[in-house]
Amino acid sequence: MVNVFRTAFWTQLSLVLSFVRSSHQDQSKSAGTLLTSLTDLVIDNSRATATFNSTALRTLIALASNRKGTLQKLANGVSFSVNIKDKELKLGAGQTVIYNEILTNDGSGYDDRTGVFTCPLTGTYLFVFDAHSPGNTCLQLYLNKSKAAMGCVSSLLGKTYLQMSRTVILKLKKGDHVKVVALSAGAVHHRGFSGFSGTRLY
Repeated sequence: MVNVFRTAFWTQLSLVLSFVRSSHQDQSKSAGTLLTSLTDLVIDNSRATATFNSTALRTLIALASNRKGTLQKLANGVSFSVNIKDKELKLGAGQTVIYNEILTNDGSGYDDRTGVFTCPLTGTYLFVFDAHSPGNTCLQLYLNKSKAAMGCVSSLLGKTYLQMSRTVILKLKKGDHVKVVALSAGAVHHRGFSGFSGTRLY
């Protein structure tokens, strides 16, 4: 019987350690709780019989049962891709570019009312913004209040339209904000020519 209990214990231990390794750093507190539950699980196995803390055992079983759902949630990831839908957007200096056509918004981080992406899950993210614009249009990508990247087009030929694009990888914490802001007056074209995308890499 002791061997049966020990086998069950080490099976659960392997499962929990696998969970700890595969979980995101946001779950570090939960990982600590898991390990504490393991410590409390076997009160004394130096004797012929092992005495179990039934409350800790039930907690451990519940956590193991939720493992699949937790990992599936992380696997689903966070990403968004948005366009300017209806008409060319005229911009003033310091104006946030509001991309109002959502193609994807996994994790619901992008708000098409404000043009702001709010990070729902800490991690490393890749962002791309591009625009089909008349000359002398400059856009900046902001992480909270700090400028992280810039893209510009300029032309001496009047209303000639040019394409700009900029890609950047940033480390974000949950609750951080990312948006595209006009450096000065300008415009970005609609009909799918101009967009903003982001995805969590890991």
